[in-house]
Amino acid sequence: MENEVPAVEETEQQDVTAAEPTERSGSGLPLILTIVSVFIWFAFQTVQLVLERNNLTALTANLETPMQESQKMQTQLQSLVTKTAELANQGNAGARAVVEELEKRGIPIRGTAQPSK
Repeated sequence: MENEVPAVEETEQQDVTAAEPTERSGSGLPLILTIVSVFIWFAFQTVQLVLERNNLTALTANLETPMQESQKMQTQLQSLVTKTAELANQGNAGARAVVEELEKRGIPIRGTAQPSK
């Protein structure tokens, strides 16, 4: 009976048992490694963002003094231009030449009327 052909039912039974999944004990390892690596990546990104924020805060603090000085200088320059325009309106030839040159270069002089020629 060794040479007998197995019955169709026996063959189907063998295929069904072979197709059933067998549970492996290490199948959770890739999932665990993936979760751990994602956690490490998020932690790394968080640390980098905190460091960058601290650097930007320090840079902003370092720029406060130059910003205040530039605003002070701008106020002084505007005062100088206004007083020069007043002199030009009073008939000072040098001031008039300065005002005309500033206007040629595109620097607006606000609040002053053009001297009559």
